[in-house]
Amino acid sequence: MAWEIGLLAGLAELGVDLTGADLVVGTSAGSVVGADVTSGKSLAELYEAQLAPPTGELPARLGPGVIAKLGWAMFRSYEPVTARARIGKMALAAKTVSEAERRAVISGRLPVHEWPDTRLLITAVDAESGKFTAFDAASGVSLVDAVGASCAVPGVWPPVTIGDRRYVDGGMRSPANVDLATGYERVVVIAPLTRGFGHMQSVARQVGRLGQAAQTAVVKPDQAALKAIGRNVLDPARRPPAARAGHAQAAAEAERVAAVWAAARSGGS
Repeated sequence: MAWEIGLLAGLAELGVDLTGADLVVGTSAGSVVGADVTSGKSLAELYEAQLAPPTGELPARLGPGVIAKLGWAMFRSYEPVTARARIGKMALAAKTVSEAERRAVISGRLPVHEWPDTRLLITAVDAESGKFTAFDAASGVSLVDAVGASCAVPGVWPPVTIGDRRYVDGGMRSPANVDLATGYERVVVIAPLTRGFGHMQSVARQVGRLGQAAQTAVVKPDQAALKAIGRNVLDPARRPPAARAGHAQAAAEAERVAAVWAAARSGGS
């Protein structure tokens, strides 16, 4: 999350402001970023917030045991819905903090709790059925709960109850769910993770399926950013260095992203 915010802020300082997008798709950490950048807060403000001490966060770790369970669920079946249902079953059985504790963290992360006027899609997976969904302003779901669901890493955080269903991380379908941008002519993907695993399609494969009509730019962490983020991507203490690394990386990405985005702002979609 911090790396993404840093990158976006750095790009904006270099004249490539992505906050005017017609569609924002948020998956997992990206769901927080999506809510942030459509909140009306400036990218400079959002970046400064990432540099502050991470108070109000709960420490967590995606440990070997959780990774092994996720891998087992993913690779037992290459049928996507079945595989996601297995992951959801694991998540429902895991011992985690309470939903209320986790919701308080998500609520504290978001600068506003109302859905924006910009079209924002927040992805999640039904923990029991494995069905993929994308919440939006018309879904009747609160923004806090939608983001909480998308960030509910199986085995680490509790599945989020919405109505009579429970939901887990939208990244269990795809790292970025790029295909939700099908039909748009210009697409910029900012993804901390880009590889596919088991039933999960990679970012590259999904970008390829957008069609030749779509001009795209994909940005992933460079080596300096990966080092700053560290091995434990859920460590709140890594937030400031990760944000700074994203901000610094923007200089190397700006020209390539601008080649897509400047055209979009001058008459594309």
